[in-house]
Amino acid sequence: MEVLNAINYFSIFLALIYMAVVGIFIRGWARIMPFKRNAMQGKTRVSILIAARNEEDNIGLTLDDILAQDYDKSLVEVIVIDDHSTDQTASIIRSYADRGVKLIQLNESNALNSYKKKAIQTAIGQSTGELMITTDADCRMGPQWLSTVVDYYETKGYKMISSPVAYFEEKSLFEKLQTLEFSYLIGLGASTIGNNNPSTCNGANLAYEKEAFFEVGGFTGIDDLASGDDELLLHKMAAIYEGKIGFLKNRDAVVYTHAKPTLREFIQQRKRWASKSTRYKDKAVIILGLSIWLFNFSIIINLLLAIIFPQSESLWFLIVQLLSKLFIEFVFLASVTSFFKRKQLLVLLPVLNPFHILYFIYIGIAGNSGKYNWKGRMVK
Repeated sequence: MEVLNAINYFSIFLALIYMAVVGIFIRGWARIMPFKRNAMQGKTRVSILIAARNEEDNIGLTLDDILAQDYDKSLVEVIVIDDHSTDQTASIIRSYADRGVKLIQLNESNALNSYKKKAIQTAIGQSTGELMITTDADCRMGPQWLSTVVDYYETKGYKMISSPVAYFEEKSLFEKLQTLEFSYLIGLGASTIGNNNPSTCNGANLAYEKEAFFEVGGFTGIDDLASGDDELLLHKMAAIYEGKIGFLKNRDAVVYTHAKPTLREFIQQRKRWASKSTRYKDKAVIILGLSIWLFNFSIIINLLLAIIFPQSESLWFLIVQLLSKLFIEFVFLASVTSFFKRKQLLVLLPVLNPFHILYFIYIGIAGNSGKYNWKGRMVK
């Protein structure tokens, strides 16, 4: 029973750590002041970069949104890099040539592990803009997206800007649960920037100076990993440009995309995202991630102990863990979902929590130990 008690009390210790960590997220998110637009017209030349592979159903809508931006058209360059598509993606992109959209087609004969980084680096090398802005071929944005990003850049002078990404047009409960969980991830990334310790961002809405990209060596040193064109680049930027990373908290800057329709696609996506953690150099971030994983794992352990030893106190420790997790995440997500105007999704948090615990434990192992499918390719 002494071992059982030790496990129970250690699980409470992990719960306290988790609450403290999310408390730090809450503080970081609150530190980021909402950005109010200036009246001045932007003057920065911008290159919008989109890596696309087999996106014939989406690329046209994305390009339409980009071409409908209210920013000075003479200062905008749109480059789409076709990554060996086998559908009509390249043909659709070519149909926009008369509207200034440039097409680059990768023709790598040798297999790569990171085609996306190759695509982006190739486009940056041929770009004419001062500010690089990356988004994905299945994203949507409002007409003030670009001018808001540029305004923030010119006002704040940041070297890299992470902007919000959100899911929309959900078709099922599964997709709504993803939207809530994804809001947590976006809020988490923003909070680390607010706490001046940037750790994560999303390449679907990311901006950085071309000069700064080359100053940090681009993707050199991380180009063998399939993922990480956003997060690992952020780490390189933060290491050189301390205090020069910003998060744009403005609804006009939100880029929208869709949740994964199936569990298999969701798992593959999250394995890809988790694979980047193998390259984290900040030991504090690694220890933090491990402690959160252990907290979730301890919940499962307490559940098993409560079943095996029904007379023990494991059930009460389990209840304390679950309530602590639910409470602190509710407080954090109340603010984040309010920003996205999706606060009604909070009613799904009790439903999300059990699944999130299992998924987090699985992804923590699978994302750091195996290959995954991305755009029809097996990569690692």
